[in-house]
Amino acid sequence: TALRLNTGVHAKHPGQLPKIFNVYISLLLLIYALIFWIIERVCGVKKSSKVELLFPKTNFQNKCKEPSIMIKFIPTQAAGLAVMQAFIPAMGHRYETRRNYDYGPGKHSAVSVLSPYIRRRLVTEQELVAAAVALHGPQVANTYIEEVIWRGYFKGWLERRPQVWDSYVEGLKADLMSLKRDRRMRRDVDFATSGQSGIDCFDVWAQELVETGYLHNHARMWFASIWIFTLGLPWRLGADFFFRHLLDGDAASNTLGWRWVAGLHTRGKPYPARPQNIEMFTGGRFAPQNNDLAEVTQDLEATEPDGLPTLMPIRAVRAPQTGVPTALLITDEDCNLENFDLSNLNICSVATLTCSHLRSPLTVAEDVLAFEIGALADAAKRQNVTPVYLTASDPECLANWMAGTGAKQLLTPFVTRGPLRDWLHQVELILTARGLSIGNIAAIGIMRSGPMPRQAFLRSEKTFPKFLRRQC
Repeated sequence: TALRLNTGVHAKHPGQLPKIFNVYISLLLLIYALIFWIIERVCGVKKSSKVELLFPKTNFQNKCKEPSIMIKFIPTQAAGLAVMQAFIPAMGHRYETRRNYDYGPGKHSAVSVLSPYIRRRLVTEQELVAAAVALHGPQVANTYIEEVIWRGYFKGWLERRPQVWDSYVEGLKADLMSLKRDRRMRRDVDFATSGQSGIDCFDVWAQELVETGYLHNHARMWFASIWIFTLGLPWRLGADFFFRHLLDGDAASNTLGWRWVAGLHTRGKPYPARPQNIEMFTGGRFAPQNNDLAEVTQDLEATEPDGLPTLMPIRAVRAPQTGVPTALLITDEDCNLENFDLSNLNICSVATLTCSHLRSPLTVAEDVLAFEIGALADAAKRQNVTPVYLTASDPECLANWMAGTGAKQLLTPFVTRGPLRDWLHQVELILTARGLSIGNIAAIGIMRSGPMPRQAFLRSEKTFPKFLRRQC
């Protein structure tokens, strides 16, 4: 009896498929391939990810996913000082020899993970340097001290070259507009930021950043290099991804760090992510092959043919007037008001200002916003004040609050270049138009270490004796 198939055609021998059936199968496969080709072109889906249309991935669901070990960052000065105290024994030789190793989430014992606290001055550079020198001496602690003052150096560098920050802001706007128009770029950025690039180490770092708000410094450098040179994505979009998720996100450190990797900060010297380097300094967690990562042969210097901008003078710190009704504004640029003598000022009202949402036109991570709120609350509590809670939205609102308090001047710790400084500049214009003023109190550590010339910074054996005398 002939084998009857649902095609309505009989096979000549049992188990033998008719020729017309093979034709049908071939047509179906051709149609299937055509459908996915259309989807790839129209919707921007990777060829290697066709199966994901049938079995969608959840975020960070990949073969290299590591156990999620959350780092608990408590947004208080007490918590930051406790972390500092626990790390003091490691600030000497141990830090010098092990700081470059990234063992993964929850295993960053070779570094202090104090950056979210330093960023908001809940723990200050002076406290860290003094603690390191007291236990280890300036020579043994030299490497740790160098790393501590990098943030101040970057702040000072950007203060004197505000055009670089302005260029980043405008460039990011242009990149985001391009992202809206370019489906392929949007797809590639999507895969990169969701941990689905196909590069194991890169995907795990993306996962760690989003889940914990932290990345080891070495991982940040590798990640930025892969983003720029292997994935070929705009560097500002990568910097923005970091800025939106890092608890220690700082305009100067983040922007200039990415520019450094791209070869724009130190001209002609881009940072390459090398497979052997990654394998060694992750303790074998990852072992990328040479063909997994691009060989970096050219930096992005050609995108800025005019080179670095002319140096500008440091903005003057406008000391507040005494005896004038003053409104005090606390921001997460400086949550350490204990360092300032406010006793001779007539402070009639205090407000905290949340501003982390200004970091990006895109959505900033909830953990970043929550840490900021906690740090501001802790700063107000330590000052024993009940503040008004403000958000950096319409600058008119801040001016109206100040006018309602009867204050004649607004006082805030010195704010360096970045999104908050841009916003406060708008406030300043409104206050000036109303006959009011704005004053600053300066964080001495930032103002002293920040403008340090790079050559002097790198000659540490000459720089640090002077630096230590001033800071300690």
